[in-house]
Amino acid sequence: MAVELCLLLLLFCGSTISEVQPIYKPPPGTLDFGFVPAKTYDTGAYHEPGAIGILFKIVHAFLYLVQPNTFPQDGLSNFRILIKVVLFPNLIRKLAQQQFGNTQGDYQKQIDYLVSQYNTTKDKALFDLNNVGPVLGTRVQEQLGKEVRPALDAALTMAGAIRETKEALENVSVSVEVLQEGTERLHANLTDVKMHLSNTLNDSACNAAQAASTCNIIKNSLEQLNINANFSGLPGVSSQLAKVNDVLKIDLSSLVQKGYAAFNDTPDLVVNQTRNILSDIKSVLESIGSNITTFTRALPVQKILADLMVHLTQTEAYVQDYFPVVEQYDFYRWLGCLILCCMLVLILVFYYLGLLCGTCGYDKHASPTTRGCISNTGGNFLMAGVGFSFLFSWVLMIVVVLTFVTGGNVEKLVCEPFEDKNLFKVLDTPYLLNKHWKNYLAGIIFKNPDVNLTFEKVYSDCKENKGIYTSLHLEYLFNINELLNISMYTEDVAFRIEHIQINLSKIILLDEIGKENLLNFSSSGIDGIDFSAYLTEINKSVTKVDLLSFANDLEARADQLPKGALENALKGHANNIRMIHNQQVVPLEQAMSTLNQSIRLLKRTSSELMVKVKNVISAVNAAQNLINNNASQVIVQETKKYMDTIIGYFEQYTEWVKESISMEVAACKPIANVIDTAVDIFLCSYIADSVNTFWFGLGGSSMFLIPAIIFAVKLSKYYRRMDTEDVYDE
Repeated sequence: MAVELCLLLLLFCGSTISEVQPIYKPPPGTLDFGFVPAKTYDTGAYHEPGAIGILFKIVHAFLYLVQPNTFPQDGLSNFRILIKVVLFPNLIRKLAQQQFGNTQGDYQKQIDYLVSQYNTTKDKALFDLNNVGPVLGTRVQEQLGKEVRPALDAALTMAGAIRETKEALENVSVSVEVLQEGTERLHANLTDVKMHLSNTLNDSACNAAQAASTCNIIKNSLEQLNINANFSGLPGVSSQLAKVNDVLKIDLSSLVQKGYAAFNDTPDLVVNQTRNILSDIKSVLESIGSNITTFTRALPVQKILADLMVHLTQTEAYVQDYFPVVEQYDFYRWLGCLILCCMLVLILVFYYLGLLCGTCGYDKHASPTTRGCISNTGGNFLMAGVGFSFLFSWVLMIVVVLTFVTGGNVEKLVCEPFEDKNLFKVLDTPYLLNKHWKNYLAGIIFKNPDVNLTFEKVYSDCKENKGIYTSLHLEYLFNINELLNISMYTEDVAFRIEHIQINLSKIILLDEIGKENLLNFSSSGIDGIDFSAYLTEINKSVTKVDLLSFANDLEARADQLPKGALENALKGHANNIRMIHNQQVVPLEQAMSTLNQSIRLLKRTSSELMVKVKNVISAVNAAQNLINNNASQVIVQETKKYMDTIIGYFEQYTEWVKESISMEVAACKPIANVIDTAVDIFLCSYIADSVNTFWFGLGGSSMFLIPAIIFAVKLSKYYRRMDTEDVYDE
């Protein structure tokens, strides 16, 4: 029964852990389920022997010299007896029950926490379902918008081009009118200036020798005072402007904005068309939660712990039956060790008294027959010590041999194999503990000894603080991978999401009126304007000569003439020419600049206007066709992504539950500590090391009795009083 209890303890799982180290840290953007609740477990599986540890190490070194071989793999039959002797079932039972007291309650808290975190998954799924418009509708809108928005943007750009065309045509019409009137007035003013200049130059003063050449030069330059650009022959744009105004009677921008608004209502359409399906999905989520709760609570951990408690109780009863006998023998053991120590102390007392009395009473001048009483008493004490040494030494040697065999074998056959885990390998030897079972541990737990469940693996997993599910391979009893298979819970959800039907045919991007409006614009005739005629006149200067330069040159030549009326008259004409430039030429140049910008804008707009309009209409028609006919494919694609997102929440939850059950729920680090405490600390450190140190010290003391006897016998003859004295003649 003791062996069975110790083996069953490897199945035991505590509810506390030595350090809280979460195994699950959700990355950003995923669900955060927090940490499975666990108590902080202050492991006591450690022993510090202190200064006497040096002596323990000396004993270990001595044992290694006596038996340097590793754990014997052959004598396994004798090993069964050794296990029954060296393991302490009552101690292990108490240690296990100390941890077992809170196991079921803490385990239940952990399971309740796992179940409660389903609400996190459900709430996130319900949030997305309640926001199906912003989530699914926005996704569908984004995919369709890759074609819809560029088409609407092109139509809106064309609406802006129509308005710009109207403004440009109006600017052309006004500018041409201004230029025609202005050039006529300028031509008349320049003709008057030439006439007055000619009259001035015909004055007799120009016939003088000093002025003749200057006057001739001025006469020859009068032909330059004339207009250069002729805008009277430019064709009008009134017909084109009238047609564009007719086009603008329909607000194309407003029609396009309606298309934008209709397309932006896609999320609302999705919400309105998925109300019934969402209510069904929500009811499915509630049923999934109850199923997961049922499966999670069905974990057989409670049953296993209850079975272990039964074995512990039976073993406790067995131990209690023999415990009084064990206590009685323990008293005899204590009494025997005390007697042995008293034997050695008695011998040492005699030796020390002999040395003390002999040394104090020794007189080197006294003869052997005349030695004093104190010296004689010292010699008698030494001989008494010799007598008791012979009397007790055989008992001491027998005790040393027995304790050496017991303690040494425990150290070599239990403690050292436990340290390097060879002990567990022996326990895992097929058919060792039960001749009918290949794997003893699997036979106890699963009633199936063919399952590969070993003591070494269980102990190693418990040392790493893994959960009982992983440590004991409970998947053979309760496979969470099957019970938490995501397809079991999401099949109904996926079925309902896949049957979401969304109709977007109500979305009209641009009606026939808007399309017809675009075609009317393309046939407005702006592409028939004679842009070359306009650009030819625009590229010319207003006058043949720069009037300011001409005026300055005229004034400079007037300065070359003799002072008088001729000079003053020419300077007056120069000022008149400057005034004409400022008042008439400058406004004409500004009008020509406006005309130039408008003509070039019209030229760019009219370039392949029909092709541009048809491309815009084709893009709008293609986008409308995508919404009417092919949107279902986009909706199916985005619905699948949406479904994957919803199902992904459940996948995260089930994976987290699997990981938590495997690694955190009912973590079994305490059972490893129980085994370490029972074997490594109590058996090896407290018992084996103490026993080995006892026989090592007792054996050393017994060994030193031999030289002590020789020394005492030799020394006593110098202390004891002799009856006769030996006399030697020289």
